[in-house]
Amino acid sequence: MTRARGILALIVALCAVLVTGCAGFPESGSIQYGLETGADTGGSQNVTFIPNRPQPGATPQQIVEGFIDAGSGPGVRGTWDVAKEFLAPDLKEAWDPLATVRIDERAERDYAESATGEGSVTFSYEAVADLDDIGSYKRAELAANSQEFRLAKQSDGEWRITEAPDGIWLDEGQFPQVFRRYSLMYFDPTWQYLVPDVRWFPSVNAASTIAVNLVNKPRSEWLAESVKTAFPDGAVVVPSVQVDEQDVAIVDFEDTSLLSANPTALDRMVTQLRESLHAAGVADVVMRVDSTPVEASPVAVRSTRVPAAPLVLTADGFGFLAGDEIDQIPGLSPAVVAAAPTAVQVGPEHDVAAVKLPGGEVARLTSTSTAPEVLDTRAGLADPVVDGFGYVWSVPKDQPTALQAYAPQSIDPIALADAWPDATAVSAMALSRDGTRMAATVTSGGRTVLWVAGVLRDGDNVPVALGPTVPLAIVGGPADGVTWVDDVTVGVLARGDDASIVVEQPVGGPTATSSGTSGMASIAGGNGTSSLRLRAEDGTLFVKRGTAWQPTATGVLLLATQQGSPQ
Repeated sequence: MTRARGILALIVALCAVLVTGCAGFPESGSIQYGLETGADTGGSQNVTFIPNRPQPGATPQQIVEGFIDAGSGPGVRGTWDVAKEFLAPDLKEAWDPLATVRIDERAERDYAESATGEGSVTFSYEAVADLDDIGSYKRAELAANSQEFRLAKQSDGEWRITEAPDGIWLDEGQFPQVFRRYSLMYFDPTWQYLVPDVRWFPSVNAASTIAVNLVNKPRSEWLAESVKTAFPDGAVVVPSVQVDEQDVAIVDFEDTSLLSANPTALDRMVTQLRESLHAAGVADVVMRVDSTPVEASPVAVRSTRVPAAPLVLTADGFGFLAGDEIDQIPGLSPAVVAAAPTAVQVGPEHDVAAVKLPGGEVARLTSTSTAPEVLDTRAGLADPVVDGFGYVWSVPKDQPTALQAYAPQSIDPIALADAWPDATAVSAMALSRDGTRMAATVTSGGRTVLWVAGVLRDGDNVPVALGPTVPLAIVGGPADGVTWVDDVTVGVLARGDDASIVVEQPVGGPTATSSGTSGMASIAGGNGTSSLRLRAEDGTLFVKRGTAWQPTATGVLLLATQQGSPQ
């Protein structure tokens, strides 16, 4: 048994750069490993790894090692042609490189060749995550895995792989350079918000891949019942999207019935395409059927951005902190001060808030409140949330399946089905600002983990259930709070042994973790990582600056969260 060296052909890569000219050398940023001539990156320049091809006289183990390493090289067309060179002709035709992407740790790779010399090699690896056939990222439990490869000598006397699973392997360090994160955009049930469904695709031919996955392929299973698409069943995109010099993508459809779709539906379709393709460098989209442009214009969508200033309670009142001043919310600020809550979340119109009272009860406050309207008096409640429809959500920490919602102007609970069925406790929850996804830190299997689930609503937008849960991350200690950092990222504040832990977790991507001083009490998201804030137990407010947490204010009694901005 030998340890895989996994060394890419850097000399070959450098030669490729020289062949393509000086334009292949980046003027800034990280070192690149090669720029392949003729690569169509769907609107953005792309660099790729160029792995070694099979060498004459290679042993079965060397062939398998080369095949695994070749997972880093999609090539000019994104078809993994170098990897296919390690396969026997029959397997080469059938093998699908994108059926599964297994992300592992290169240092843990091992190869064992059969002692009998029968052309069998066992590959051992430690999985970090994987991508499925629609590009959805799923974290894997760190555990030893193995895969057997069968090989046979070909007519030229060279060994080639005759039995191998579909898919490729990628080192976790190479993964974000070969695949990139893109958000397929769907609508919420009200057609007001765009909801991102994060996928990972090869950066070559990105525009084509994005369009095909948005239109031709299904939504992620966990989110499918919580979002809508304007594209009708049967709509099919031709898998060859061209991006011109003005960064306009030409998207051709096979279905002529698209020409008879109503104008609103067409406008929503082009909106989904344009916003989904934006990360691939596309500025605008033209839809065509039989080379005929379809008349459509992007629709206006509601933003999920929140005011940049933190929303706090101090000795001077409740409102947005601007320097040493508090910018109060008319009507709502006096009600919050009078209630003296321990937790506050304000709705997007700034006219309603879900609060937790000093006695532990969950209540509703409005801009016309004279007193809190108590909704939930169960023991041990988590901090509540409020959605864009005015529903207040509440759950006991030790009864995660007992999640309830309360309609505006009602104190009658609505039981939500299928809430975290495999959890034994829930410490915190946070609803996305578009109202389609619920994140929560729960206890499952004796560990604190971060889960996300789609929100299911009826035809009147009443919440009725949570969809299937997706595990996102293991949290390194008891969780004190969870928040949406932006539309795709969830932030978690947890307690470590001697420091606070902040987890920043994209819904469908690798985890980023940072640490701060101990004694942090609450967390609130803003419009990205740079506006993520923490409040310490002594009332100091911190904001993230680079990789460090910097104090920005003192005397903060409570750090509130926001669900959006008034229209």
